[in-house]
Amino acid sequence: MKLYIKAAGTADHAAKIATHNRLCHFILFYILALLSPTSIHGLEDAYQLEISKSEKALLVKKGEVVIQRFDVSLGKGGKGTKQRLGDKKTPIGVYKITDFKADSKFYYFMQIDYPNLLDAWYGYKNNIITAREFKQIAFAFKDKQRPPQDTALGGYIGIHGLGESTNKKLEIHESFNWTEGCIALKNSEINALRQFVSIGTRVTIKE
Repeated sequence: MKLYIKAAGTADHAAKIATHNRLCHFILFYILALLSPTSIHGLEDAYQLEISKSEKALLVKKGEVVIQRFDVSLGKGGKGTKQRLGDKKTPIGVYKITDFKADSKFYYFMQIDYPNLLDAWYGYKNNIITAREFKQIAFAFKDKQRPPQDTALGGYIGIHGLGESTNKKLEIHESFNWTEGCIALKNSEINALRQFVSIGTRVTIKE
């Protein structure tokens, strides 16, 4: 009986190691994809967005040249990256635009592919999501699809306007970080930003 329990425990441990190794391979693939010459070269000719949480600024860049700057409001959860649903933090990392919603209650919405593979990896390591959910996110990345939006990591993060604008809402927007984790601009500014953004536009969010 003891030998059976020991053998079962050994098999379970081996299975966990195998799963861990497979997930590590996904992470390595993600990093290599970001650093590949094709990926880097493509950025030289494409617009990209860079968001600084500490400066509350969104920069439109082409290569290293700043084309335009917008002031933004961010998640009211404060510093640090988004880790789970409801923490109200704006994520930190490298993302891409995956969708547009013209009938958003926030006027116009540009969705990013949060959670990315690194978000998922830390979520798995911290027991926020399961190995199965991690693999779903990893396969979405591999297939260039939007990742699942209904895990404990949260989802539906993006760049949007204010919706119906009032003096009070504009005052709050200019004075505080008020969103649930998204990046907010004034309606006129999101209109100006739209000309630089398409599906696949890279969005880098820094502290």
